[in-house]
Amino acid sequence: MNPIERALGILLLLTGGKLIPATVLAERFQVSLRTIYRDIDRLIALGVPVDAERGAEGGYRLASGYLQPPVALTRNETAALLAAMAMVRASRMVPLAADLTSAEQKLLASLPKSVHGLFKDAERIVGIEPIPADIFHSGTKAEPSGDWQKALDGFMTGILEGKRVRFEHVNPARKTVKDHDVEPRGVLFDRDHWYLAGRCVDTDVVKVYRADRVRNLAVSGLFFRPDKDFSIQSLLGGTWLSRAMRRWEQEEEIAKILITSRQAQKLGADWYYRHAVFTPAEDGRVLISIPSTEPARILPLVRWLGPGAELVGPDGLRRELARELAELAALYDTGPPLDLSA
Repeated sequence: MNPIERALGILLLLTGGKLIPATVLAERFQVSLRTIYRDIDRLIALGVPVDAERGAEGGYRLASGYLQPPVALTRNETAALLAAMAMVRASRMVPLAADLTSAEQKLLASLPKSVHGLFKDAERIVGIEPIPADIFHSGTKAEPSGDWQKALDGFMTGILEGKRVRFEHVNPARKTVKDHDVEPRGVLFDRDHWYLAGRCVDTDVVKVYRADRVRNLAVSGLFFRPDKDFSIQSLLGGTWLSRAMRRWEQEEEIAKILITSRQAQKLGADWYYRHAVFTPAEDGRVLISIPSTEPARILPLVRWLGPGAELVGPDGLRRELARELAELAALYDTGPPLDLSA
């Protein structure tokens, strides 16, 4: 028996939980006590937690809980762990990073081969967007809800089973609800929101839907062939938002704001507005076109930009902004003009 076979034999004997004296091990394997001591040292060096107790009734045994029973996870449970590990890895610094990697390897070794493919495809179907600079953004914060969770769970089920999903998507700007038939491709997490990426059957375009705006999602009985060339990573770095902006430009009314080059540089660093269209103007300023005319989005942006920013259109928003500015001017007009020359 070679040292490796003997070390494995010692390991198996120590799994019973009872103390086994070195003399018993030496007799069992027909070697000297010194050899047994070396074998125990070898196991400890490999990271096996061998407990030793001295004395007449002493001996060796494995630390409690070292060997665990096989892990029996369903396909969906495995996918849930993948999503959780992806979120952890997206952090700048992960506690015990090396241990996380080894734990993942052990988990993979304990799982059936039928789910090994999920680990291989993890980066294709789960994406975590790094948090970019937020120069100015008036997006609302969505609170988690049962509908949101149901949409995310159902979409992942569609991915794992290769089935289409049907749902209603709420557009808060237009106050409309539209039915969608989608082949799910992947999910991504961006700025505290989950997004669902899938091929719209009606338009044959991969679209991204905010999960908290999805209602009544159901997995259909229609199978589809997954696109092996698709990866959710291709939508990260703001790519999904840039594509959505181009589509919104065809569907929504456009707000246009003339801004200074310095203001354009500032907005160009923002996670949202950097994907708008920036066009040089004749007077050295820049015209930014935003596919939205929501007062709650556009007016705060113009006020925040301040002097140098001119809301060109639409006329309705321009008049509303003029009224707001007149009210502000009246509020601060409490005496003679201030002398700013000093």
